[in-house]
Amino acid sequence: MFKVFKYSSIELLRNRWFIAYAIFNFIITYGFLYLGGEHIRAQASMMNVVILMVPLVTLIFGLMYMYQVRDYAELLLSQPISRKAIFVGYYLSLGTTMSLAVLSGVWLALAFSYLTVSVIYGWVIISIIATLLTIIFSGIACYLAIKFENRLVGFGAALFVWMFLAIIYDGIFLMLLLMFEDYPLENFALISTLLNPIDMGRVLIIFQLDFGALMGYTGAVFKKFFGSSTGTIIIFSSFLIWCLIPFALLLKVVKRKDF
Repeated sequence: MFKVFKYSSIELLRNRWFIAYAIFNFIITYGFLYLGGEHIRAQASMMNVVILMVPLVTLIFGLMYMYQVRDYAELLLSQPISRKAIFVGYYLSLGTTMSLAVLSGVWLALAFSYLTVSVIYGWVIISIIATLLTIIFSGIACYLAIKFENRLVGFGAALFVWMFLAIIYDGIFLMLLLMFEDYPLENFALISTLLNPIDMGRVLIIFQLDFGALMGYTGAVFKKFFGSSTGTIIIFSSFLIWCLIPFALLLKVVKRKDF
């Protein structure tokens, strides 16, 4: 597994799309800092990139890479190497390098800006959320690439997953809130947020940047929950579960797949 991880990571680091992704994150972060003039404004703008672009790019790039190395992976399967070692190595290398592309681009841009302790805290939170989302959607990309041999079906499924979690889920969520606005829905809203990693990332960044007041009474409920130690433990436990779900699905499909 370590050798697959090592050589796959080296290959990904040399990939032009990886370099382009790192440069994109550098340009977009530096642009927000330069045009916004304040770190708070730049962080608010960067939040949209993290919760929307990072999952999408990770899914698309992950599928492209996994379909590209699929034939080589099948060749490795003819050797005395376990399936688990091969595909876990690919998954770890994909998640690690994609996270590195985001973090290197963002923090290289921050190196050209004046940073204070309070400002650094906000960027650290954004970096943590970006890393967690990258790991989650790297696992989803690996699972879909192994699950579907047809690339068109694989990319279609990936786009549906992204659209559902990033757009459709919020639409259904808001519709339910409007339909049952006369009922106490605080617990329902909290649970629904924990069931979507993109929503969890959005809410965490909003409240860490003290924008929760813009959400009115709902914002007060969320702030009370996420501001407590119990809420913090629950939210990061939910992120951990979301990281494990694609990984478990990947191991399951690899074990049953007839290559």
